Amino acid sequence: MKISTLIDTNVLIDVWGPAGPMKGWSASAIASCRRDGALVVNTIVWSELAPLIATETALRKAVDMLGMDRELVSWDAAFLAGVTHSRYRRAGGVRERTLPDFLIGAHATVAGH
Repeated sequence: MKISTLIDTNVLIDVWGPAGPMKGWSASAIASCRRDGALVVNTIVWSELAPLIATETALRKAVDMLGMDRELVSWDAAFLAGVTHSRYRRAGGVRERTLPDFLIGAHATVAGH
C-alpha cells in the first residue's frame, strides 16, 4: 500500500547534521518511508530548517535531492494544532514552545500522512 510520510525536522537534522547516535536510524527511516510512498515536508519544517542551511536555494536543493514534496499547512490543521496545544498546556504540559510540533502533527493527521 502506498502512503505518504511527513518528515519531521529532527529527522532531517539527524541526516544532514554531524554524526550522532540517531543519524543511521533517521537515514534508514527516510529510506523505508520512501519505499512506502511520497516524502513530504511542510512550511513549519521548512522554517525550522532555515537557520541550518545557508540559503533557501540550498535548502530547496537538499529537499529535492531526497525527492520530498513541499506542502502548505491547511487552515484545518492549524486549528487542530491550536486546540490540541491548548489542551496539552491545560493538562500540565510543561514546554511552552511546542506549538510547531503540534502544527506538524496536525498537518500529518489532516492531510492523511
